[in-house]
Amino acid sequence: MKVAVFGKVISPEARPDIETLHHILIDAGIDFVVFESLNNFIVEHCDLGLSFPTFSNHNDLINHAPDFLITIGGDGTILDATTLVRDSKIPIVGINTGRLGFLSNVSRDKIQEAIEALIAGKYKLSERSLLALESDAVDTEMPFALNEVTVSRKDTTAMVTVEVTIDGEFFNNYWADGLIVATPTGSTGYSLSCNGPIIMPGAKTFVLTPIAPHNLTARPFVIPNSCKIKLKVTSREEQSLISLDSRIYSVPNGTEISLSLADFTIALVETKNETFAKTLRNKLMWGLDKRN
Repeated sequence: MKVAVFGKVISPEARPDIETLHHILIDAGIDFVVFESLNNFIVEHCDLGLSFPTFSNHNDLINHAPDFLITIGGDGTILDATTLVRDSKIPIVGINTGRLGFLSNVSRDKIQEAIEALIAGKYKLSERSLLALESDAVDTEMPFALNEVTVSRKDTTAMVTVEVTIDGEFFNNYWADGLIVATPTGSTGYSLSCNGPIIMPGAKTFVLTPIAPHNLTARPFVIPNSCKIKLKVTSREEQSLISLDSRIYSVPNGTEISLSLADFTIALVETKNETFAKTLRNKLMWGLDKRN
């Protein structure tokens, strides 16, 4: 078995977890490569006395052909990892050294258990759908998002207007700070913070969630993921923002974008004793009040 280890912004608090993971991989005889900036952190700050083979981009990762990509961080680290994995089908294992961690669900005290599960094949893959974006105004080689695509205001306190068309039919004008189009995976992210619903990962849906709408009837709206969505954003300012997960682009006023279901999925590894419902209970502390 061969794995790739990825981490981007590493905090000093994560040092023991990095050392633990690498000791476990070395002791198990697992061949592995390390993301370049993470390897630099290891050389400078960790007591491993080693430097490891590295990768720095999508092509490097594919050439190493790992069986798994292990991330160290939070959910944002997994979102960054999708830009490396793309459509390669390399499964992602998330070790959570961040906060809530809906996607990176391996806790610090379960690293050994998780690696043993990978070796024994005692895991399952959760295939996550993505949004694909088309727009002449957004120049990117990664026109996809695992969590959400967001249009929002830029250098103004004034609202933007987002005109939404679904399958060729005008749907609504949103007067708001912006609009989120989220996948089921993204339903526990930015959309959740804006009162969007939590959606099971396997649901074949998207959700349109307005950001601070100036209309009490503007509510999150769930649609089939077979729908073709078009957004047109206008503002008093010359530019607005479009974000694909954490990747942000400035676009001119009047920009139109098209959104649809991407033609590939991202595979997240879940150990056999982990479920989405269990993750929600643990992270949101549901069911702890015995009166309910």
